[in-house]
Amino acid sequence: MIWGDGVSALSRIGIAIDSVLLERFDRSIGRRGYTNRSEAFRDLIRDRLVSEQTAAPNATVFGTVTLIYDHHAHGVSEKLTEAQHAHHELVISTSHAHLDHDSCLEVLIVQGKAGEVEQFADRLIGLKGVQHGKLVMTSPGAAQKQDGGKGGRHAGKHDHKH
Repeated sequence: MIWGDGVSALSRIGIAIDSVLLERFDRSIGRRGYTNRSEAFRDLIRDRLVSEQTAAPNATVFGTVTLIYDHHAHGVSEKLTEAQHAHHELVISTSHAHLDHDSCLEVLIVQGKAGEVEQFADRLIGLKGVQHGKLVMTSPGAAQKQDGGKGGRHAGKHDHKH
């Protein structure tokens, strides 16, 4: 069945799923605040589409590189700064926080071709003194919400600019 309000049509589908798996899924989406399965399934599909899009080395991506490092480790702060300057075309912004006496958190907002962003993130994460690192990539429009759900483009009045 397909229905819509003129903006985007929704399709109703049926799936067969193991009862135990469905119970676990329901508990999981309940903890995340979903009020129904449909939005949870749509988000899973969107996530898969974004993953496929960002897997292409030449895809344009945006993302974050999150790093936790020991700022006492010999030269790690300088090496992180040098790498960011050497790849300034990929780095949009950075944020730095002191977690405790020894540990720092650094978050980089990055943009570029997926392959280049991934190599850059791997280089940062692999530096001696970096205790943990993670790259998260997304691609604008890869799984744009068109169902009136949360997120995406919206027409309502608001204070921020697009």
